[in-house]
Amino acid sequence: MSTIKVNYAVGQYGKTVGARIVYGTDLLEGIEQLCEDNNIEYATIISCFGSFQRSGFVYLVPKDNSIIGVGYNDLVVKEGPIEFLQGTGIVCKREGEYETHFHGTMCDQVGNVFGGHFIKGETPVITVDLVLAEVKGMEFQRKFDPETGANQFYPVEQNETAPKRIEK
Repeated sequence: MSTIKVNYAVGQYGKTVGARIVYGTDLLEGIEQLCEDNNIEYATIISCFGSFQRSGFVYLVPKDNSIIGVGYNDLVVKEGPIEFLQGTGIVCKREGEYETHFHGTMCDQVGNVFGGHFIKGETPVITVDLVLAEVKGMEFQRKFDPETGANQFYPVEQNETAPKRIEK
């Protein structure tokens, strides 16, 4: 049997917001502004697709100097128009500021599919349709994880200081 290690929190959905992010708006900045204007601290992206003027993202590559042997490559920028096939993510906070963790798949003008971890400020949209759900009863933090040597998702129930944990 393999080792099982899970950090988690339990909460519930609050309000649901449907939106269209319009031309020229950065995808992640638009999502975070939508949350701020609707008093949403933490959320999950339920549905997200559309098109981009360009996209900036990273993906995992082997890295010998990393604790776990992998890390992100240098920023990749693809010029558009780009078809945004699907994206998913979580609206988190780090040190009180929004930090959305978002991944997606896209394709270029000839149908080549690519994707990765999106970088804020690097993906102006043509148009994006979005549905997000507020998460209540827990916090979604991004914190440094000494086991991986990188910032990771850290879900904690309200009024708690650490996630619940499974370790077997």
